[in-house]
Amino acid sequence: ALYSGTTPDEPEKTPEEGYHLTEDLTDHAIAWIRQAHSLAPDKPFFAYFAPGATHAPHHVPAPWSDKYKGRFDDGWDALRERMFARQKELGVVPPDAELTARPAEIPAWDAMPDELKPILARQMEVYAGFLEHVDHHVGRLIDAIEDLGVLEDTLVFYIVGDNGASGEGTLNGSFNEMFLFNGAAALETPEFMASHIDDFGGPAAYNHFAVGWAHAMDTPYQWTKQVASHWGGTRNGMVVHWPARIAARGEVRTQFHHVIDLAPTILEAAGLPAPTTVNGIPQMPLHGTSLAYTYDDAAAPDRRTTQYFECFVNRGIYHEGWTAVTRHSTPWVVAPLPPIADDRWELYGPDDWTQAHDLAAEMPDKLAELQALFLEEAAKYNVLPLDDRRIERFNADLAGRPQLIHGTTQVLYGGMQRLSEASVISIKNRSHSITADISVPEGGASGVVVAQGSAFGGWAVYFVEGRPAYCYNLFGLRRFKVYGASAIPAGEHQVRAEFAYDGGGLAKGGTVTLYVDGAQVGEGRVDGTEPMIFSGDETTDVGADTGTPVSDDYAAGENGFTGTVHRVAISIGADAEDPDHLVSPDDWFRLVMARQ
Repeated sequence: ALYSGTTPDEPEKTPEEGYHLTEDLTDHAIAWIRQAHSLAPDKPFFAYFAPGATHAPHHVPAPWSDKYKGRFDDGWDALRERMFARQKELGVVPPDAELTARPAEIPAWDAMPDELKPILARQMEVYAGFLEHVDHHVGRLIDAIEDLGVLEDTLVFYIVGDNGASGEGTLNGSFNEMFLFNGAAALETPEFMASHIDDFGGPAAYNHFAVGWAHAMDTPYQWTKQVASHWGGTRNGMVVHWPARIAARGEVRTQFHHVIDLAPTILEAAGLPAPTTVNGIPQMPLHGTSLAYTYDDAAAPDRRTTQYFECFVNRGIYHEGWTAVTRHSTPWVVAPLPPIADDRWELYGPDDWTQAHDLAAEMPDKLAELQALFLEEAAKYNVLPLDDRRIERFNADLAGRPQLIHGTTQVLYGGMQRLSEASVISIKNRSHSITADISVPEGGASGVVVAQGSAFGGWAVYFVEGRPAYCYNLFGLRRFKVYGASAIPAGEHQVRAEFAYDGGGLAKGGTVTLYVDGAQVGEGRVDGTEPMIFSGDETTDVGADTGTPVSDDYAAGENGFTGTVHRVAISIGADAEDPDHLVSPDDWFRLVMARQ
């Protein structure tokens, strides 16, 4: 969901027509930098350029991924060995660094089923193409700065990746990551993925690679993203370029720093103090430390000596070269978690660059010292209380956090689009109704009245050949549809879909009944629902379905409602039950005034 400032900004072409987010963002960044330099050539500009690569979904035009066909057929273990040798050849890891062992939780390539290996290899081909594709477009951005004649005196930080590479794709990888976010990975069988192997990386997929590839991308460290205790979950290389100020060329710096150190570095480079207030709000002091001192002195002592890490209670502490770490959970394992107090801590020394040798049993006093330091840092920076819930965090009701929308009914109006999932009342795991007041044009209606989600999961109320319809999209696996019996004539009408949830837990099915002006016109079953999240990035729209279409009855970008949608009420609980199946004008007034 793209915004220009606070205004939704729909792409001018589809993926099938050649659209890609990275290219679009690059075009916008280049245009903005050119404009800034043109209007104020003596004034420095600041650009934060953050493409989606290489975060999932891994999307890239086929020619980029096809370049890598066959390159990964020997698997992630062999790739890890090759990468480690290359890292030593380049000098980006110390000569005495050790390649850490693959954890038992990550299977060997040779242990994977032969029928799955072509799918796994394709996942990595797509990722590699995606990585090269973003590097190409970053190159376009750098070239544009050079064309302006200011590259020599522009400070560039280049960090690419997905923290540590992400292990969210589970052991087999995923064609649609929404399975994983809803705790339904078991539904995505190897047979299902094999049937879609040619779609990986394209607009029909929401794909992610297998854990084994993530581990290889985190060479030479242990573990992956979300395991913030170990370097495999946190450590990235970074390129710094500033020829006018940095005399060194092609050198490596090994001082320890954290991403929070970039802001102080930029402020120092620009000769600016950190702001004490922003928009009238007092600011806490910056926690970072400028890394500019490393430019001229490769042997300068570290100025960042302590840093905590925590993600889903996988936690660690760095202090003067030592690290104490504990892995509380594994990203791709859905199982009861142990008490936090039972977590086993590991200790690694300053000379152990890859965290290969656990010293906890040999040096319990040092470990205890660092454990205490973690608690001090965690208290100082508001990490506490520790919260190890995972899937539950997607659902505000289960997580127990504040929500934007309160009550049991929300009224949306025609033209409201690109509403994030968290800004719309949740209809998941409960009975609910969707009621729309519409004007049908002469000749009948077509297009979308209201939709939430995407081709990878969601629901929609729409018209097909003048008839009202409802679709529930279950992970893109199945689409359950209910159609009205006949076309609706021109004029003012009310369309209502009631979903009677079966109950008895999460992700159950239900019965959908369609009404027009209070009269039943259709009924059907939905055998299962999505319990936590429809999409990580697509939205709720009134009067159209932006992004990828929930239903295959209409196309992307060509599904606007041909009439007028005046308002839509989404109701849960008792408000979803209407024995008359019609919201009267007095009811509408009550609903609208309740939102004031």
